[in-house]
Amino acid sequence: MPTKKADAKWTGDLKSGSGTMKLESGSYEGKYSFATRFEDKEGSNPEELIGAAHAGCYSMAFSNELDKAGFTPNSVETHADVVLESTDDGPAITTITLTAKGDVPGIDDDKFQEIAEAAKKGCPVSKALAGVNIKLDATLVNS
Repeated sequence: MPTKKADAKWTGDLKSGSGTMKLESGSYEGKYSFATRFEDKEGSNPEELIGAAHAGCYSMAFSNELDKAGFTPNSVETHADVVLESTDDGPAITTITLTAKGDVPGIDDDKFQEIAEAAKKGCPVSKALAGVNIKLDATLVNS
C-alpha cells in the first residue's frame, strides 16, 4: 500500500505565529493559527483534518462491513466532532463523536448497529486514534 504524505510549516511563536498545511494530492492547502485552533476564529486546524480523515475512513469501513455481511448500502454519511480540551498534560483531543447515517436496504436496526460498531473498531483511523474516546451515533435511514 502507498505511503500518504502531508506537509505543514509554522512561522513564529505559538500565539502570534501562523502556519500552512498541505496535502500531497493538492486537494487541500490551508492556513492555520493559534486562534483558528484554540479559539473560534474562522480558518483551518489540525483537528478538523483529523475529523475529515476519520469520517471518510469510517464511511468506507462501514460500507465494507455492510457489504461483507451481505448488505449493499445506497449510502453512508458520517460527520465527526473532534473535541480539543485543556488537560493536566496540556491540550489534547479527548473525544471524537462519529454521527453516521446509512441508507441500507433490507437490514434491521439491530444488525445495522452491530455492523456500525464493528466498523468503528476496524476503521484504520479509529485504530490510530485508540487513545481517544471515540463515540458513535449510527442511524439507519431508508430512502
